[in-house]
Amino acid sequence: MRIQDILLILSAIVLITLVVVQSSKDNAANAFSGEKSELFANQKERGFELFLSRATLTASVVFIALS
Repeated sequence: MRIQDILLILSAIVLITLVVVQSSKDNAANAFSGEKSELFANQKERGFELFLSRATLTASVVFIALS
């Protein structure tokens, strides 16, 4: 295997892990019951959520560049 293939596999694993670790912003129960609240829809990401969001963006750019 070439080094580029190994880096692509590693970046895919990192990207999948980051996406799975992130919390969902929507509640599935509210989607079916029609109780969609827009009160907290525009909250800014802070702390660990901001780090995960930026890390996911970086990992996706690396993945796209390698592929």
